[in-house]
Amino acid sequence: MSKGKYAVTGMSCAACQARVEKAVNQLDHVDHAVVNLLTNSMTVEGEASEAEIVAAVERAGYGARRLSGGDTGAGLAGAAADQKGRTALESAMSQEEALLKDLETPRMIRRLVSSVGFLLVLMYFSMGHMMFGWPLPPFFVGNHVAMALVQMLLAICVMIINRKFFVNGFRAVLHGGSNMDTLVAMGSAASFGWSLFATFMMTDAVVKNDSAAVMYWMDNLYFEGAAMILALITVGKTLESYSKGRTTDALKSLMKLAPKEATVVRTDANGREKEALVPVEQVAVGDIFLVRPGENVPVDGLVLEGISAVDESALTGESIPVDKNAGDSISAATINKSGFLRAKATRVGADTSLSQIIQMVSDASASKAPIAKIADRVSGVFVPLVIAIALVTLIVWLLVGADLGYALSRAIAVLVISCPCALGLATPVAIMVGNGKGARSGILFKNATSLEEAGRTQIVALDKTGTITQGSPQVTDLIPAEGAGEEELLTAALSLEAKSEHPLAKAVVDYGNKRHLTAQAAEDFEILPGNGLSARIAGEPVSGGSISYMSGQTEISDRIYAEADALASMGKTPLAFAKKGKLLGLIGVADVIKEESPEAITQLKRMGIRVVMLTGDNAKTAAAIAGQAGLDDVVAGVLPEGKEQAIRSLQTLGKVAMVGDGINDAPALTKADSGIAIGAGTDVAIDAADLVLMNSRLTDVPAAIRLSRATLRNIHENLFWAFFYNVIGIPLAAGCYVAAFGLTLNPMFGAAAMAFSSVFVVGNALRLNLFQVYNTKGDRAGRHEVSRQALHGVIADMLTPAGQKKTKEQAKKIAGGQNAGVQVEKSAEDQKTDASAGREESRAAGAAERKEDMMKQTVRIKGMMCEHCEATVKKALEALDGVESAEVSHEAGTAILEESKPVDEAAIKAAIEDRDYEFVSLEG
Repeated sequence: MSKGKYAVTGMSCAACQARVEKAVNQLDHVDHAVVNLLTNSMTVEGEASEAEIVAAVERAGYGARRLSGGDTGAGLAGAAADQKGRTALESAMSQEEALLKDLETPRMIRRLVSSVGFLLVLMYFSMGHMMFGWPLPPFFVGNHVAMALVQMLLAICVMIINRKFFVNGFRAVLHGGSNMDTLVAMGSAASFGWSLFATFMMTDAVVKNDSAAVMYWMDNLYFEGAAMILALITVGKTLESYSKGRTTDALKSLMKLAPKEATVVRTDANGREKEALVPVEQVAVGDIFLVRPGENVPVDGLVLEGISAVDESALTGESIPVDKNAGDSISAATINKSGFLRAKATRVGADTSLSQIIQMVSDASASKAPIAKIADRVSGVFVPLVIAIALVTLIVWLLVGADLGYALSRAIAVLVISCPCALGLATPVAIMVGNGKGARSGILFKNATSLEEAGRTQIVALDKTGTITQGSPQVTDLIPAEGAGEEELLTAALSLEAKSEHPLAKAVVDYGNKRHLTAQAAEDFEILPGNGLSARIAGEPVSGGSISYMSGQTEISDRIYAEADALASMGKTPLAFAKKGKLLGLIGVADVIKEESPEAITQLKRMGIRVVMLTGDNAKTAAAIAGQAGLDDVVAGVLPEGKEQAIRSLQTLGKVAMVGDGINDAPALTKADSGIAIGAGTDVAIDAADLVLMNSRLTDVPAAIRLSRATLRNIHENLFWAFFYNVIGIPLAAGCYVAAFGLTLNPMFGAAAMAFSSVFVVGNALRLNLFQVYNTKGDRAGRHEVSRQALHGVIADMLTPAGQKKTKEQAKKIAGGQNAGVQVEKSAEDQKTDASAGREESRAAGAAERKEDMMKQTVRIKGMMCEHCEATVKKALEALDGVESAEVSHEAGTAILEESKPVDEAAIKAAIEDRDYEFVSLEG
């Protein structure tokens, strides 16, 4: 399925947007079309040709053109990384910038100034002289026909300046539709037409020398009303245009960050390196580029040489520069603050972090939130309904005996006070501003639905490794044995572990380096699978490993055994070390929790959200981490598909957000109502998520929910105003309150009210720019908080075989949407969605059948000591041809393989032993 973006011209209000969407969505080969009134753009998914889409828009009375870049796939990010693709990307991004550039406001200001100039002269003649006796040239004194002609000419000037209202409005009528311009044009034209009729009647009265009739018709001139309506609407449109331009500031500022040039290293014919300044689109993956202090990083890359501090605030919102050394990654649009960097390009063009962020923000702004559907349905019928009300108003007032001038005045007031724009703008402006606010804080919502859904979250499920914890082991405890010191213990461990590539060994080495210790040369180094390490250091035998292995190498006191048990109970891995057969002590290693994790969980609880940890670790480790993080509810020992089932079960209680960073979290992230990926996580997790936290901070989870709630609150306020304004204003304009309260409305005041209603909605949305996403003062529980008792009941069910069966049944109900006895009438668009869902279910069913046909084998392995060992073995086994998945347990010492075809035992053995673990057996 292809995805294309189009610029749409001629739209003025929500009714226009609805009409264009309807016209394109009715095409046979269009799956989905969304029109963005703020950016005057349209995104179309499907196989319809460009000519078909443009023709459909033109039949609706508007214009359209395809933005270059061809089939965007996933938008701007779909451009290829080769030279042609990068050129297409540059073109697409420049056109995206052109769409967002505020060209309308300067035009509106020129129209407004010209209109006001003619209107002031007109008002002087019509109201200044008639009402306040202001002087006129002698020629006009007593010459009422001349005064009427001057007013008519001035009104015509204002109408010509604002002819766009008439052109767009009546063009919509000719194409079988109507919009806000239709209402304005009809109101102004009715005022002008009636005034023109009064002018002719006045000339007849002059011929008949009927001075009373002359004065009567003079009082019934509404030329100033015809001009005033247009001028006041133009005032509102100018303010609205300016405000709408402000809502896209975040996206425009992101696009301005894109570097234009890069300093690359090229090799000449003599093999000598030379610096060359080239356009950034000419940089290819693998190119060497240079970044001097004060310069922007041109593309994503890997530092080869140099040390510097890089300001990443443009991408992450983090104001403190980040230190970069050889081996660290750097991102496009970040600023090199101090040192000189030499780096290799790893991602260019549409693949850079900046391009992906721009695409994500753009897509989110162009998409439509579910809450907008009610406003869309109303906007589609709003204008015809208002015209009908205006006609009824005219007829009723004539029937009750009012003169034609009064009845016409009431009908015109109905036309000009009604505002479909306020309805149409209520949701998209808030989504645009909220999404931009999130982007500036490093919180990226992929679409409007994810921005809305996040605020409705009732339960947050957290992965452990990399989400609550750092994701890499660190030394947490040094426990010297009797007669040994910390430095002696750590120096021996550092020297021994320096030659090992085990994740726990890396933690020991990193800690030793931080303590500024130097590793001594190790000879006769030997890895003993399932046991530990041994070597000769400075001529003395040194060994290290698990407690069970070291108990056979040296004598271990009861105190050390107790310390080892205490470390294990806290989810830490105890490593013992000995020199010349004498125990030196224990080193505790663990994946420690992030500094902000407890605070983030506390904030979520304060917001009335239940927090659950889902992890594949054993219950003891999970409980230890939960205790440190302040978590009350834990589901341990769950496999990836088990996490998805857990999410399904939690969804029986309410809206669930899943936070994760790994490949194993992808199924759960996809299933959750809101999938939240940690920015430092895998690409698979980020692709599966609905929103991405660029800073990889857990405190951004409550911040994202807080921002979503504020945006939802803002949308509700906007919708309330839009509906309230029209429900109160239309009856007032029609004269419904005359009998009861004596209230009536001059059409000019109605036009002013219409003009400023949209300004109010946009201005209210702009308040979100002042919202502080990390301010916890306003946190409070929602109205639909999940009870702790219900949550504990669901978690207890998950941990029993009967409960697991029940979860699967509930999952089928949720997936199948069993609504016995309920008949739902579906639109053509819904039927398309159902057809697509049916295809997805068929694929899922086929995948399930293939899974049942897979062969299973169990591999017994020695040497695994922690979850990092599990990850190493899992990665090695799943790389084998034929192995679809490997579920590894270091506690059981097994790996359960699911195979799509037979895998040779020798290959499995080699994969395990290449990672320094011991292959024991293979069981079919």
